[in-house]
Amino acid sequence: MNPTSPTTSPVSPALAGPGHVTFLGAGPGDPGLLTLRAVEALAGADVLIAEPDVLDVVRCHARAGVSTPELTVVDESSTAAGVPVLRDAANLVMEAARGGRRVVRAVTGDPGLDGNAGAEMLACAAAGIPFEVVPGVATAVGVPAYAGVPLRDAQGTDVRFVDARTADDRCWAEVGASDGTVVVSTSLDSVAAAAGELVAAGRKPDTPLTVTIAGTTTRQRTWNATLGTIAQVFKQGKVLPSPEGHRPVIAVVGERSAAAQRDQLSWFESKPLFGWRVLVPRTKEQAASLSDQLRSYGAVPHEVPTIAVEPPRTPQQMERAVKGLVTGRYEWIAFTSVNAVKAVREKFEEYGLDARAFAGIKVAAVGEQTAAALVDFGVKPDLVPSGEQSAAGLLEDWPPYDPVFDPIDRVFLPRADIATETLVAGLIELGWEVDDVTAYRTVRASPPPADTREAIKGGGFDAVLFTSSSTVRNLVGIAGKPHNVTVIACIGPATAKTAEEHGLRVDVLSPEPSVHKLAEALAEFGLRRRGAALEAGDPVTRPSERRPGARRRRTT
Repeated sequence: MNPTSPTTSPVSPALAGPGHVTFLGAGPGDPGLLTLRAVEALAGADVLIAEPDVLDVVRCHARAGVSTPELTVVDESSTAAGVPVLRDAANLVMEAARGGRRVVRAVTGDPGLDGNAGAEMLACAAAGIPFEVVPGVATAVGVPAYAGVPLRDAQGTDVRFVDARTADDRCWAEVGASDGTVVVSTSLDSVAAAAGELVAAGRKPDTPLTVTIAGTTTRQRTWNATLGTIAQVFKQGKVLPSPEGHRPVIAVVGERSAAAQRDQLSWFESKPLFGWRVLVPRTKEQAASLSDQLRSYGAVPHEVPTIAVEPPRTPQQMERAVKGLVTGRYEWIAFTSVNAVKAVREKFEEYGLDARAFAGIKVAAVGEQTAAALVDFGVKPDLVPSGEQSAAGLLEDWPPYDPVFDPIDRVFLPRADIATETLVAGLIELGWEVDDVTAYRTVRASPPPADTREAIKGGGFDAVLFTSSSTVRNLVGIAGKPHNVTVIACIGPATAKTAEEHGLRVDVLSPEPSVHKLAEALAEFGLRRRGAALEAGDPVTRPSERRPGARRRRTT
């Protein structure tokens, strides 16, 4: 075990007395920008205090049951003349810490640049409450990086930071007189005014300018203009302020601010599926690696389960097979899905067994995801298809039964009630006896929430990934047919045929029956679509933005 660093070790409430507070920087918005120390602090928190948008970034790293009080709440027990008293963040932090609890106070960007956090630190110091600061990626630095706008060049450009909300005439005069890069934190409806202040202070109207909204998130958008043209660019583009977004807009001004180089440096917004809402008809557990892959392409995956898994109607067959597994009845066990692994694992736990029960038995997995589920169980598969990840691919690599080398000729195949007979027939042809056991049943899932159903039918999703014919039938059955602007991507010809039978136009067909190859194919489709738009001089839009009545992109 590695010793904990003395500079970052948690302060024990027993030693510290009245609790402990961690002031934590959550960064500009991308959850991936949280530091390792931030994740560690969140995991140990009793109370997590943050604005709603910051809370969305950090909550997933907190333990189950962590208290997340609203920043401004009505304290019914404390009233003045019958009027409820409002408690702000400082009061909530102090109250929780005085109760001996570990408090994490999370703020956007970096705590050192947050005036409210500074005041709360002083309050803790005055009250004798121990605290620590976990720095975060500052918004004024992180957003330009995601926009493809380096702040300094090889000549060491001077960089000034200005908060337009608090800047006075002297501040504008100083940055206006310099020839360095200026990073302005402002609001969307104040960008033109900030540009005017810089021009009035001496900057040339043709000085390059980039403006980025919703920085580091998949809603990010950046405009190139000059100090003199930004107002007109916004007017022509009908850019509207967001009614709910309060993260600052970041404007970068300067001759050497890389505005002219953004076409080459815009790595984030140029991802092939940037901002696409992609419907994944699987549970979160099944879709974890697929959703991560989609995020790497810039997409926003939305998991909607189309099937539910239930125990078999007659569990006795499964019980006999598991007992046979322990008593040496089988030479092989073949897993054809993650759900099959889960079903056997649950039955093992019911009998007080663990992965050691697989000793002496060869284990096969139909693909990488199933193999990963086995490894998580503590079992390393002996056989995974070297080619196609399917029952056919598994059979390609499966050895024929050899009575000289195989003391037992029987295979245990736990599977779904609706699985195909391909694997069973193939194993029998190879000389094996197969115990084909229903380990679980698949039934149609409950309909998703109303807003999701409306988005599916109304064109709110940019693409949907169909990974089997049953996902097509079940999604249409529980949520309706996807809108015709939605890109339909299918894992193979059989799935595509089912989609077409349901009146859907198939746009993307995976070259191999693999969910990851399917995601790759969708990304290639998005890349070609983006390239065609740029070549034609058209704006790069998502499929959902082209549907009738679609709103122009706003700053959310």
